[in-house]
Amino acid sequence: MLKFTVRRLVSGLVLLVVVTCGSFFLAHLAVGDPTAGLLGNNATPAQQAVLRQQLGLDRPLPVQFWDWASHAVRGDFGTSWRSFQPISEQIALRVPVTLSVVLAATFLAAALGLVIGVVAGRRPGGLLDRCLKLASVVLFALPGFWVSLVLVLWFAVQLRWFPAVGYVSPDESVLGWLRSITLPAVSLSLTAIVLVAEQLRNGLLEVGGQDFVRTLRARGLPERRVALHVLRNASPAALTVLALMFVGLLGGAVVVEVVFNLPGIGSLTQSASQIGDIPALLGLTAVTVVFVVVVNFLLDLVLGWVNPKVREK
Repeated sequence: MLKFTVRRLVSGLVLLVVVTCGSFFLAHLAVGDPTAGLLGNNATPAQQAVLRQQLGLDRPLPVQFWDWASHAVRGDFGTSWRSFQPISEQIALRVPVTLSVVLAATFLAAALGLVIGVVAGRRPGGLLDRCLKLASVVLFALPGFWVSLVLVLWFAVQLRWFPAVGYVSPDESVLGWLRSITLPAVSLSLTAIVLVAEQLRNGLLEVGGQDFVRTLRARGLPERRVALHVLRNASPAALTVLALMFVGLLGGAVVVEVVFNLPGIGSLTQSASQIGDIPALLGLTAVTVVFVVVVNFLLDLVLGWVNPKVREK
């Protein structure tokens, strides 16, 4: 298990280095010279040259990358070209907002996906199983922002159960915090619930027909213990989907945070992209990749514990 853990940790660090390095050079190539966007269309070439020197853009790209990376490993992502504030502080203020919504959506996907998947797997062809198939078609066909707007119109505007926009910190009010993240979390989790439930249902049907299950029943093992063995063998696919959905939810948070006016990293990413704020984009990319690496690392550990064969591959 130790060698397996070390291998996964090393591969995660390699992924972090490759993605951040690639993002740095691709961002500079895509944005080009950002001084025109920062100064406006009326800026003169002399003003652009001065700003380019102030931002350090007149140096070779490898030198710029080394300067950025040497500070980034210490948690210093530089200063925003838009607000002139430390990017690390901006991200630290916004990460709790995004994580609140994403973790709540992941919890909903795990809990409801588990229940729906188990019930649908135990009764294939039943009402819940048919509803699950219908939901998978409908939700994948609907745009995410449209679903978010429908939730706002229904539960916030008409029923007034939840606020339509805004975020309340748990330090101010725990109840207000829960109410402010409920609709965004539900909007993010709907597709994830269906995916997790489908994977678990398919896994239960596949594992339930294998020889070892019939052997366990033939030995007189209680049905509850048989169900636990089946669930343990069917869970890796659902766990993998859940981890991938966590990563996807981080990306989907951009749309949800704009619709619900949440001050998270998604809205910061959108604003930084519009003006070509490369330091902010690189800092957000690095933080997102860290989340991805940590989630994949934890997933590998869980899968290695659930299924020992994974550790041997």
